[in-house]
Amino acid sequence: MSTWDDLFALFLATDEGSDKTPPSLPMAEAKRLAASQHLSLREVEIEALRRQIVPERYRRNLGTVGWEGQIALLEATVAIVGAGGLGGWIIEGLARMGVGRLIIIDGDRFEENNLNRQLGCIEATLGQAKAQVLANRVAALNQATEATAHVNWLTEENGPDLLRGAQIIVDALDALPIRLALQRIAAGLDVPMVHGAIGGHYGQVMTVLPGDRGLFALYGDDGVPEHGVETELGNPAATPMMIAAWQIQEVVKLITGQGTPLQKRILMMDALAGDVTQIELD
Repeated sequence: MSTWDDLFALFLATDEGSDKTPPSLPMAEAKRLAASQHLSLREVEIEALRRQIVPERYRRNLGTVGWEGQIALLEATVAIVGAGGLGGWIIEGLARMGVGRLIIIDGDRFEENNLNRQLGCIEATLGQAKAQVLANRVAALNQATEATAHVNWLTEENGPDLLRGAQIIVDALDALPIRLALQRIAAGLDVPMVHGAIGGHYGQVMTVLPGDRGLFALYGDDGVPEHGVETELGNPAATPMMIAAWQIQEVVKLITGQGTPLQKRILMMDALAGDVTQIELD
């Protein structure tokens, strides 16, 4: 294999950029380099970024996450538990940001009542496994992102194995007891968890670091109902998009080390009233 210096020297000879605009690596050229050198597309993109050559698909990311932040995203592994209303938009956003590996866990299949809000649900995917549909979408969207689908219901027994290797776990579930179980699993793995929940025009977001009481500070240690308010209020199309966007941002902050996570505080949003409230937690 040619050295990285040789490969990118040849490429830079035809694209010198400018004082204000870094050289660009078009997707077709990145794929050609990967194929010719028997490398993954992610490896090529990371090495380009290390040489201040921007893969064109991430150019609009650089103003926020920067060079090192984009490399960190490509090197990261994030698990999303739940591939429905929240999970579909979270998976989409993380793949577009360039997160290198996504673990998608959901035992459910798409039904007609998912058509109003769930990204992966179209008429052609009705009856198909949510996790697999979204993993296929990631493959079509960003070939540098490896998406692994687990068509399983997460439990406290299988959770540690399914989540192994994740640097961050995203709670995109819809049942309170399993959310609490997920936090216990995340704590046992010493991994942060980004929580999100929705119901009607309302939603909430919080980041739980290992050692935090997190959801237990909000709901207590027992006596939790099986489902939250979403079973009564329903979910319009915009609500999961709104909360998923905040969860994506929390994940990006944790990976890049930029910004202040929503730790020990929960952000509660009321889209109908146009109100956002922050509640401090123990």
